[in-house]
Amino acid sequence: MLNRSSDNFNMGKVILNIACSLDGFIAGENDNIDFLNSVAKEGEDYGYSEFYSGVGTVILGRKTFEKVLTLTGGVNPHSEKAVWVLSRTSASPVAEVNYYNGDVSGLIKEIIRGSDKDVYCDGGAEVVLLLMNLNLIDEMIISIIPTILGKGTKLFKDGISPVNLKLNKSESFSTGLVQLRYSLI
Repeated sequence: MLNRSSDNFNMGKVILNIACSLDGFIAGENDNIDFLNSVAKEGEDYGYSEFYSGVGTVILGRKTFEKVLTLTGGVNPHSEKAVWVLSRTSASPVAEVNYYNGDVSGLIKEIIRGSDKDVYCDGGAEVVLLLMNLNLIDEMIISIIPTILGKGTKLFKDGISPVNLKLNKSESFSTGLVQLRYSLI
């Protein structure tokens, strides 16, 4: 968690908002995310619109961003936000997206300095590992999809530093999705 001194009281938070299977996978084999469709329900966005309205910046990994582009026909769904894609390369295939391969801690601090808008971390597992180990995530919204995948990409990869969490809210939905909201302490 970032040090929030009194002179920066209006800083936004870094929030991981992500879905995973009951057994903790954000994708199945071959990066398959079809399991997310099992909770699709007309008119239900599980609080996403409200959450997204408070976001000024989206941070995600290159593989996750490329997956998003395949799902949206190559269109950046976050074009009205500042988008930072963390990558080992620096070339961006999308004009309004910033690819970044430098000091992530410095980047996050610069993004939130003086901003009351939150930073949305959209994954994937490598980015979650990096941000968690740098102590940069303030809150987590984890939506548990009622399915067991057995294997795939784990939300929390091996090597993540231990952290204590405070449960702020839990909510269940008619589709079986359970949403957990945590602060890192």
